[in-house]
Amino acid sequence: MRTLLNIIWLVFAGFWLALGYVFAGIVCCVLIVTIPFGIASFRIAGYALWPFGRTVVDKPTAGAWSTIGNVIWFVVAGIWLAIGHVLTSIPLFLSIIGIPLGIANLKMIPVSLLPLGKDIVPVDAARGYAAYGQYPGQAYPAQQGYATQQYPGQQYPGQGPVPPK
Repeated sequence: MRTLLNIIWLVFAGFWLALGYVFAGIVCCVLIVTIPFGIASFRIAGYALWPFGRTVVDKPTAGAWSTIGNVIWFVVAGIWLAIGHVLTSIPLFLSIIGIPLGIANLKMIPVSLLPLGKDIVPVDAARGYAAYGQYPGQAYPAQQGYATQQYPGQQYPGQGPVPPK
């Protein structure tokens, strides 16, 4: 189902939104100072092309520089990209098939406004973020049971070999 929604999304909204993000990324990469904004824009462009099955989570390592960068991004590019999301979601809501696409489009507005300090991950991996506010694979001793259930067969700090199931 995700693949079908992604294909429909790509045709009706994803290509044009990704084009806007790529344009913003190229403009940001012209100056050396704004290269982090360009990288964030290119990352979101990939998300705008194929959004279903992925989600946006907060990076636990984001600091004050991300906040300062987000303020600058909001003024320079974020507001324009968010307006693009609103404008492309309106026609999507006019058809029954387009309603899930319009909802997904509106869900992209927060990351288009404040992209720094965010990470785009598969929905399955996002459970580790939501449960513990950390990257999957960085399990603390009290969380090792969860980590081994989420990603069986992987080694985690302080953990012995994982028995096969």
